[in-house]
Amino acid sequence: MRVYLGSDHAGFELKVHLANHLAKQGYEVVDVGPHAFDPDDDYPAFCLHTGDRVVGDPGSLGVVIGGSGNGEQIAANKVAGVRAALAWNIDTAQLAREHNDANIVAVGARQHTLDEATALVEAFLTTPFSGNPRHSRRIEQVTSYEQSRRLPELPA
Repeated sequence: MRVYLGSDHAGFELKVHLANHLAKQGYEVVDVGPHAFDPDDDYPAFCLHTGDRVVGDPGSLGVVIGGSGNGEQIAANKVAGVRAALAWNIDTAQLAREHNDANIVAVGARQHTLDEATALVEAFLTTPFSGNPRHSRRIEQVTSYEQSRRLPELPA
């Protein structure tokens, strides 16, 4: 499986660690950047490009990393077709895939040790989408809005 990684300066060390670790696990890792540490860089470009590559490569997944992961998740979610989820524990990483068929996980490098963050990413990458009809229905509702920009009817 191809995994795209993008970060900012706060996530740079974790991104480098994950690139090496995931490659050893047999993943095809694509480092979207940054490729050198720059304390003044901004996350949006890296996260938007990561999202664009994941959407353009069906079956791939992505990881965006910053200090908290919040801004990175927001930026990635601006790309049509991205379903990025912020993971802060194993359950949220697994549920992002299992219930939401998330294709990108956001991780806060300042919130976790390297081992904890690695475990979050591994849980995300190894958990399949459940395919449960109620989850599929909900994903389709979000996708429909994303494509049409028409709000769904509210239930009575």
